[in-house]
Amino acid sequence: MMECIFCKIIKKEIPAHIVYEDDDLIAILDISQSTRGHTLILPKNHVATLYDLTPPQAATIFRQVPEIARAIQAAFHPIGMNLLVNVNQPMQSVFHLHIHLIPRYPADNVTMTFQNNMGKISQDALADIAAKIREQL
Repeated sequence: MMECIFCKIIKKEIPAHIVYEDDDLIAILDISQSTRGHTLILPKNHVATLYDLTPPQAATIFRQVPEIARAIQAAFHPIGMNLLVNVNQPMQSVFHLHIHLIPRYPADNVTMTFQNNMGKISQDALADIAAKIREQL
């Protein structure tokens, strides 16, 4: 199996623009730069998806998110920021867990559309959905 591109970046086998690094994680600029400062935070240990992440690994990777977000805010003054983790289809393209920090700017042309079903789903249906999730915890 071919080693993932993020593992190669972590090993410094291919270049990346690193904004933060410690023993457990690395934060790099997303090469697409959907918006100025778009940053990826990833664990140094290969974890394919959010489903594979253990609670201690989650604590490790998420501990730096606020600090890196504040650094992006201070550097570029976006009006807001999206935090995004893609899991499998249809959006995950590199199967090494990573968190996107996407600064938002006026007229940045970044779109995220969510269906608004408020009022279309009964309270009983919502209770059933919540119960099914609770059963799995």
